[in-house]
Amino acid sequence: MSRYDAIVAGAGPAGVAAALTLARGGAEVLVLDRARFPRDKCCGDGLTAGALRGLESLGLDPSAVPSWTVVTDVCLRSPSGREVAMGLPGDGVHAAVAPRLELDAALVDLLRGAAGVTLAEGVPLEGLGLEHDRVRVRAGSEDHEAPFVVGADGAWSPTRRFLGGGGDRGGYRGEWHAMRQYWSGVEGDAAHRLWVWFEPDLLPAYAWSFPLGGGRVNLGLGIVRRPGWRAGGMAPLWSGLVRRPHIREVLGRAEPEGTVKAWPIPASPDPSRLAGAGGRVLFIGDAARVADPMTGEGIGQALTSGRAVARAILAGPAGRPAAVAAAYRRSVEPLHLDNRWAGLLSGVMAHPLGARGALRVAGLSAWTRANFARWMFEDYPRAVLATPGRWGHRALHPPGAYA
Repeated sequence: MSRYDAIVAGAGPAGVAAALTLARGGAEVLVLDRARFPRDKCCGDGLTAGALRGLESLGLDPSAVPSWTVVTDVCLRSPSGREVAMGLPGDGVHAAVAPRLELDAALVDLLRGAAGVTLAEGVPLEGLGLEHDRVRVRAGSEDHEAPFVVGADGAWSPTRRFLGGGGDRGGYRGEWHAMRQYWSGVEGDAAHRLWVWFEPDLLPAYAWSFPLGGGRVNLGLGIVRRPGWRAGGMAPLWSGLVRRPHIREVLGRAEPEGTVKAWPIPASPDPSRLAGAGGRVLFIGDAARVADPMTGEGIGQALTSGRAVARAILAGPAGRPAAVAAAYRRSVEPLHLDNRWAGLLSGVMAHPLGARGALRVAGLSAWTRANFARWMFEDYPRAVLATPGRWGHRALHPPGAYA
């Protein structure tokens, strides 16, 4: 029987953030993941300013991600066809694109070299049992114990399922559904400019083309699920999207590579889902459904929740798990407030008139274009104006990451 201060199930961005923060605070941590890295992960591959600052704080070197592409130019297309070009500030990196195959592998490499971290790849979680003062985990036919288990294992978290009473097996399919495919041979400004198309039939979601360097892009679309919606409707929607003249014009003579992949995005934050087993089991990232309800972005939120849960564990006595869980909930209250604010804004973008109006306002002047771009790429918290505690020097104009 091996014993640790914490066991983290899942080595994606949320799990890595939690494990590294715990280990740097002096904890002994076991990280489990059923996959072996590098492994692909369906994603739009976009990194917002908030995500970039989180990655920088973990010590990620962009040179470790071969296809890392910094974005400075953005073009948004309104449902009416109006195009608004925007530039991002030059004081550091405010947006980037990185394939999850490469990004997640680089993050896991940080775990491999970290003191206090034991990494077990290709080891699925097989069971979970509660003791009076700890949690026993069965993984890879071995037993491990720790006062706390952190579930960083995705929308259909096996950790939550083994915990019992509230698993997501069956009907849950996320609040968003997205598809993406890599394209190569892209010419013109799409090779370096990030495009977002607010198509009338996709609102409040959108389609995108995110540059990856070398004439490659991540081309994708998102859909917000509604009652009665079926994933089978995505295939014809996709085939029609890539033939739309304004999108083909941007892509030029590019051709698809590989297959189209789809994935669900859990974006319904609920404080009651952050902890279980009296605070002994804590959830982060997609397992806590903390993705942005307006954009579907989840990496920044995953990193934030991962660091928050680690700090709560480090600060709280192991003998008072309820207090640790309460501290964790308090620390992510701003994130939940940001997501509620994003949900309200998503309601505005759900209607063509609202989306057209928002982009018209965004394009009024150089100032509105710059600030809309900052807001869209989470350069500052969605609800910063409603949370005076986060006001400070350059609250609305913070420098980018990797400055």
